[in-house]
Amino acid sequence: MKGRVTTKASAPAKWIPFLCVFCFALGILFSNRLWDSSAEPNGQQLLSQRRHEQELQVINGDSDSTTNKLSQNKDVMDEVLKTHEVIQPTRSLDKSIAVLQTQLASKSSQEMSLKSSAPVLRQKVFMVIGINTAFSSRKRRDSVRETWMPQGEKLVQLEREKGIIVRFMIGHSATSNSILDRAIDSEDAQHKDFLRLEHVEGYHELSAKTKIFFSTAVAKWDAEFYVKVDDDVHVNLGMLASTLARHRSKPRVYIGCMKSGPVLSQKNVKYHEPEYWKFGEEGNKYFRHATGQIYAISKELATYISLNQPILHKYANEDVSLGAWFIGLEVEHIDDHSMCCGTPPDCAWKAQAGDVCVASFDWSCSGICKSVERIKFVHEKCGEGDGTVWSALF
Repeated sequence: MKGRVTTKASAPAKWIPFLCVFCFALGILFSNRLWDSSAEPNGQQLLSQRRHEQELQVINGDSDSTTNKLSQNKDVMDEVLKTHEVIQPTRSLDKSIAVLQTQLASKSSQEMSLKSSAPVLRQKVFMVIGINTAFSSRKRRDSVRETWMPQGEKLVQLEREKGIIVRFMIGHSATSNSILDRAIDSEDAQHKDFLRLEHVEGYHELSAKTKIFFSTAVAKWDAEFYVKVDDDVHVNLGMLASTLARHRSKPRVYIGCMKSGPVLSQKNVKYHEPEYWKFGEEGNKYFRHATGQIYAISKELATYISLNQPILHKYANEDVSLGAWFIGLEVEHIDDHSMCCGTPPDCAWKAQAGDVCVASFDWSCSGICKSVERIKFVHEKCGEGDGTVWSALF
């Protein structure tokens, strides 16, 4: 009976090796899957894998080997856990730094967005007139103040009631805080009728000054039109406003006396064009552009100049430069000869006929000849009357 029992009891023992092999294979498969699911297992995964291998070794009965391996594995696991404990805070710190960087970047982006989207408060007006002047032109400025340009409270009233801004535009001297700059500061404190530009004054820098004037004016005033005029030209403000008002529905309009003068290639002559070769054969003429004594442009064109100021090419002559900036755009050129009348008797005859001129000057002098002495005479003969601008509808 004992023999039979022994025989029956040993039968299941035959399956123990197969069961061990099967469990071992299953463990290997399970370990591989864990390894594939994570290229860099953490400490907990490695610990679980080591424990599983120990269980397989116990089932196989390799107690001596198991004891040694358990000791070795314990040391390995201790090292892994120590490493994991060191790495975990480092990773946590890295994540915290990354989060902070993201938050700072987001905050900075939001602040930049708020700054860029914040509305710039500009005074809305009908037109801004910049009178081009120089340090040496004090007498010219005074003659303009005594004729067609309102002064003091009337200048403020013109701005407030009619939306017309009139300013002498001038930059700075090459020397900081020079006697020339101080003289302009003193004059401005007295009359309050200057627009100072971030520009170094110089005769050959008129193209640059024109760009800076439009950019400065656009940044300060939201006007429908921007006008440039020389300080030796007579202007009737009411007629100018009425003339521009007829074109206010046009988005891109360029108004003045259009001309097409010769491109002067000879050196040492007035209005010499160093880049004459760009305009074709010698003796060619410029494209059509408004004469520089006075012209007006609409808001879109002034804004275009302001936005593209750094890449707008400057030719030797300011009026040519302005025409070049518009030649490739969808711009309507308005040739209005009321903006370039001659001095008396020309403008006087037109005034008597009821066709009052917008502006008057002498072509031979590119302005009123001896304007300081003669502008009063022109104003008396060709002026529209002091009350016209106040009653003008636009």
